Amino acid sequence: MVGLVRVSEPSPRSTESTETPSSGAIDYVEHALLAARDLIESTVTRHRRELAQDSWAGTALGKVPLAEVVDTLVDCAERTVSVVLSGNEEQTRAVCAALARPARGARRAVVVRLLCEEPVLASGAVRALARTDPRCEIRVCDGGLPALPEALLIDGEVVYLRRGPSEPGRGPGQTSLVEDPATVRALEMMFAGTWGNAVALADHPRLGGRLCPDSVRRILECLRTGHTDEVAARQMQVSLRTYRRYVAEIMRELGANSRFQAGVRAVELGLLPSRH
Repeated sequence: MVGLVRVSEPSPRSTESTETPSSGAIDYVEHALLAARDLIESTVTRHRRELAQDSWAGTALGKVPLAEVVDTLVDCAERTVSVVLSGNEEQTRAVCAALARPARGARRAVVVRLLCEEPVLASGAVRALARTDPRCEIRVCDGGLPALPEALLIDGEVVYLRRGPSEPGRGPGQTSLVEDPATVRALEMMFAGTWGNAVALADHPRLGGRLCPDSVRRILECLRTGHTDEVAARQMQVSLRTYRRYVAEIMRELGANSRFQAGVRAVELGLLPSRH
């Protein structure tokens, strides 16, 4: 006996399921999926940081490769990365290399603030980072950073500190990983205070090279008072050719197209006192 196969009519429900969902439903689903992705990424980055800290726990932190510590902490940041650089070349290279890597996942939205002393700029790594990563805000503290050690502040939750200079054969000085909320908060407040008084990298005068600050001020004053090059060169006790080369260097560093503009720019940057 041949069995009968019953072909059912498509139900109204199945017919409706083939229709294109409304844009509101798509937006809701997309929003839910993005939120789930962010939650997963956040959980993964925290897990990575915890695994790294667990692996460092049995070792003196100073013996862990600096690049490994910096890479791990920067890569696990979710909201903010605040950096203090005071001149240690190894630290500067490690931090700039970690920040220069393409951001992935949640790191794309991380706010990066880098605070450094003027000598740090000599290496060129910080300026190179500024050119390639516009999300990284950099400021320079001309007066030094006496109260702040070299540090890496991540999300207001963990701070990697380095105290003391590196010594050949003796490691990078004292290092520590701080997670105590009160200590981290205090360091963040110190950072914020110093940051507020620092100068943006773009506004920082780059008058280095052969000229000392006193010579720069004397030349700028000559430009402002309208001294001829011959008179100014005699006052500076240099040849006319050398004086003009110094003037060209100062104008280039100040981004000025004329001597008058150089004088205005010098006052704006605090290299010369303003005249009322």
